[in-house]
Amino acid sequence: ATARNAGWLDLMMRPERHNSIKVLMFFDVGGSMDDHVKICEELFSACRTEFKHLEYYYFHNCVYDWVWKDSHLRHKERIPTLDVIHRYGADYKLIFVGDATMSPYEILHQRGAIDYMNEEPGAVWLRRLFDAYPGAAWLNPEPERLWEYRHSIRIVRDLAGERMYPLTLDGLGRAIRQLSRSQR
Repeated sequence: ATARNAGWLDLMMRPERHNSIKVLMFFDVGGSMDDHVKICEELFSACRTEFKHLEYYYFHNCVYDWVWKDSHLRHKERIPTLDVIHRYGADYKLIFVGDATMSPYEILHQRGAIDYMNEEPGAVWLRRLFDAYPGAAWLNPEPERLWEYRHSIRIVRDLAGERMYPLTLDGLGRAIRQLSRSQR
């Protein structure tokens, strides 16, 4: 266009493109996840710039009846997990980011959480979330070769319907392909 205007610049302003996919992310924070803070921060930063519709929450080890937005207010500003499920429709893609490394009791038993007297096992809450969001994936920052040696990872992987992927470029690609298929 500039050449057709005899050298006068013809600036064409276009809004920045954002992915229209709706994403609901749950990040495991604290404990064994402290080793993975840098890669999780990079993933979160990339998601914030890429997705127009991104909602995120934090949990520790396993999701129970409440999650939070700000770790400093974790015990003061709790958000009921059921409210999250009811607020965001099934058109959201659910992505968990966590190493799934914990005592199996935290997943399978009432009051099994290390720092919380949960009324229902974590497995009940994970099933509710996976049932509410058919397009779901779990990104695990631990090396995939170690997964078979940790009982809790095998339990969470089964609950996720084998939709657990390593937090690597290859794992992200596999997760994205699986999430894309769930759109259809």
